[in-house]
Amino acid sequence: MADIATLQATARDLRARIIENSSKTGTPHLGSCLSCVDILTVLYFAVLRIDPTKPRDATRDRFILSKGHGAPALFQVLAKRGFYPESMLDTYGQDGGVFAEHPPTPDHLAGIEAATGSLGHGLPLGLGMALAGRIQQLTCNVYAVLSDGECNEGSVWEAAMLAAAQRAANLCIIIDFNKWQATGRSREVMALDPLADKWRAFGWNAIEVDGHDMTALLNALQQHPARDGRPTAIIAHTVKGKGVSFMEDDNNWHYRIPTADEVARAKQELGVST
Repeated sequence: MADIATLQATARDLRARIIENSSKTGTPHLGSCLSCVDILTVLYFAVLRIDPTKPRDATRDRFILSKGHGAPALFQVLAKRGFYPESMLDTYGQDGGVFAEHPPTPDHLAGIEAATGSLGHGLPLGLGMALAGRIQQLTCNVYAVLSDGECNEGSVWEAAMLAAAQRAANLCIIIDFNKWQATGRSREVMALDPLADKWRAFGWNAIEVDGHDMTALLNALQQHPARDGRPTAIIAHTVKGKGVSFMEDDNNWHYRIPTADEVARAKQELGVST
């Protein structure tokens, strides 16, 4: 079992870096980034079988950030995991740079498996990778993080049906269920609930967890692959803006940029001085 205290400290540091970057570069989607930090931390520092020195190794696990607007969080995670120097992030948002509001193509940045941002694409891409890995007799697993609003897309459910039909046991999705979309509550925009039951009805091994409880996340991820050959869907109940009291569950932070004073207040709450 990974050291939970170390994972929690890593997540706090990542949150501070993401908030500072948002203020410095004018990058939005801060609330959506903060809600998935714990998920990304557990994946990259305790679960994924990856080697930053061999980012294209055929046997690696694959990860797709289907909610591409959370890219600022992924960029910080990849740097901290050693895929590229953290100093590269100083070029964030600059002309000619590789860091933007969504993940670039894999050829442009180590650690990226797919350019995403148009919602509903990550699961179909991940399913294709999972099936390709099976054909090639690779032991790798494929993971994708989806947003709850993304589950409005028909392409998600088409891929969900195909994954179950193909018994894609090496495929695992984690849904960042923070209950918000760009313009309103998820339940008010589309009838997502009961979300776990929907995935079970589509033939998936569905597990509900607190998406900020790292022990619960690890336990859920260790239940993948399912013994009966079903793909796995982890519905992670999260809080938009998690970690900073004045950002939590406030949808204004979907687009708002923090001021220097707000960055300082956030760092104080997180207990991070850098």
